[in-house]
Amino acid sequence: MKIEFIGAVQTVTGSMHIIEVNGFRLLLECGLFQGRRQESFERNRNFPFDVGKLDAMVLSHAHIDHSGNIPNLVRAGFQRNIYTTAATVDLCSAMLRDSAHIQEQDTEYVNKHRAQQGLPPVEPIYDQQDVMRCLPLFVGIGYGRPFQIGPRITLTLCDAGHILGSALVVLDIEEGGRKTRLLFTGDLGRKGLPILRDPEVVEGADLLMLESTYGNREHESPQGAQGTLRRVVNATYREGGKLIIPAFAVGRTQEIVYDLHKLVLDRKIPSLPVFVDSPLATNVTEAFRGHPECYDTGVYQLLAQANGSDPFGFHRLTYTRSVEESKELNFLREPAIIISASGMCEAGRILHHLKNNIEDPRNTILIAGWQAPDTLGRRILERQPTVKIFGEPYQLRAKVEVMNGYSAHADHHELVDYVRAVRGKTLKQVFLVHGEPEAAQALGRSIGELGGLSVAVPKPMESVEI
Repeated sequence: MKIEFIGAVQTVTGSMHIIEVNGFRLLLECGLFQGRRQESFERNRNFPFDVGKLDAMVLSHAHIDHSGNIPNLVRAGFQRNIYTTAATVDLCSAMLRDSAHIQEQDTEYVNKHRAQQGLPPVEPIYDQQDVMRCLPLFVGIGYGRPFQIGPRITLTLCDAGHILGSALVVLDIEEGGRKTRLLFTGDLGRKGLPILRDPEVVEGADLLMLESTYGNREHESPQGAQGTLRRVVNATYREGGKLIIPAFAVGRTQEIVYDLHKLVLDRKIPSLPVFVDSPLATNVTEAFRGHPECYDTGVYQLLAQANGSDPFGFHRLTYTRSVEESKELNFLREPAIIISASGMCEAGRILHHLKNNIEDPRNTILIAGWQAPDTLGRRILERQPTVKIFGEPYQLRAKVEVMNGYSAHADHHELVDYVRAVRGKTLKQVFLVHGEPEAAQALGRSIGELGGLSVAVPKPMESVEI
């Protein structure tokens, strides 16, 4: 057996690996590489392997850094099965189409400027037609149901607890009379997050490919995040202001809506208008509603408390789709909560809500996730006195609050605890992927201290024989 570490190796973008065994080549993930425009185009369009020699693909979950380059894989000639969970199939349908739409819009904007400079037009990385061609290849498999995908290769998907439909990939392989169980975490979730079940503990693994995104960081607890949400909602209401929450459309938006629902039912916050202003978040929420098999017991308790009503919908909650509905929110004069994408304030409708509310000291901006350097979200997080929105300067007079407990990635101690839980008597080798070098190395040192395990941080394009 051979493992080729291709993408999301010593970085967190473009997850992609190949397992070759028994003459069968299996692609794990096909994530979009995100970076500078020209580099991204070249790396996403040109695969460093022969696509025609792949026999199947397995996808752990729908996040774009894991699924986002599947349309190009199909454009390059891939026509095999893509195995994943049913919930991930539904999410990918919405998210890949949204990804193509964003690229088409972005390319149209860039080409207007290039035309003015006499430069030739550029292409999007892929378009809607590329997405439509890849969707028929998806094969949905239920959690815990072994499925033979190749010669003496059995796939089982277990709950990763990261986002809706996220899976731990378990490959039971027999090669030359020897049996090996390989466990690939994709992105590992956390215990105690709202809506989803905790990550499953997979027994009997011989090899572990473990993500290390937060391998050198600790998170606030989910319970602490709910406490922050309660405090900020009440404080903003007393000020008579609006609460603006930039939130990622997948997972974060649904978790915040769910906790707002609980807080209203428990009479811990006032019943004020809540608006989810993101077409993608609205589509994704429909996928959440359609997959109760992914819910934890807390959702069923909420359903009982609310007499079976929708966990993602409650009195005074509105999902907006049209531009006209979004624009109407500019005329709100009463206290309200507006949740909108993107989570880092770089694009989408959130920019309009920030523009219209950032200079009012009665309002609050609640940052609910990590903000990359040089993004508008990071500048707001740093409380820079003046920020630019659509190229125009605005004074940051609104209050800024931070809530980190909703992160869907396991942190340093949660990752170490997971290794401790799955190691058993068989685990011998751990490969750390999907993390910056500092994060992977810090995690590797802590895992090494458990004793009895070989821990490696592969290099990009490194190939390892097992």
